Amino acid sequence: MEEPVKLAKEELVRVLRTQGDNDTADKVEASLPDEIDTEAHADELQAAGLHRTQLMAKLAGGGLGGTVAP
Repeated sequence: MEEPVKLAKEELVRVLRTQGDNDTADKVEASLPDEIDTEAHADELQAAGLHRTQLMAKLAGGGLGGTVAP
């Protein structure tokens, strides 16, 4: 089982908007708390269209390396 990752909602929204994914960013802003836990909020992330693998790829590509801890 993979370890949950915690990240700030504002950082995820920033990355999504930088990548041009405004629809997903809007869903994340509306449905997730300020601190996102990839395990505890997996259903909300999936509802926004983000599966864990996709989320980790987006974060890696968005330069969040320093704020995302495994």
